[in-house]
Amino acid sequence: MSKNTITTTTSSENPNEKSNTKPSSSSSRNPKYPVIDPNPPITKTISNFNNLDYVRFATVTGISLAAGYLTGIKSNTRRASMVTGGLIGIWGGFMCAYQNSSGRLMGLLSNGDEVARYNNK
Repeated sequence: MSKNTITTTTSSENPNEKSNTKPSSSSSRNPKYPVIDPNPPITKTISNFNNLDYVRFATVTGISLAAGYLTGIKSNTRRASMVTGGLIGIWGGFMCAYQNSSGRLMGLLSNGDEVARYNNK
């Protein structure tokens, strides 16, 4: 064999049988909506947050603060539990908002407002 020859192996002996491998992509499904950026950087994703993303962020944080406070009542660690719950809520709320924002930029979620905004630039 020469150095430039690429060999492939298959699980079956039949050379006419097609491989079951799919081409790799950044998503397991094809975008339903127009793609603005197939791989948006973090700065673009955060700047794309809309009002609903901020509401989700605040809601998850608030629920986590309350849950942390309530779990600390019995053991008399309310403040420490609330701070821990709040930190977890901030992280979770940010991740929720980030996922929705990047999904809109990648065309996986409804993105009519973003398409109009980025087409006008």
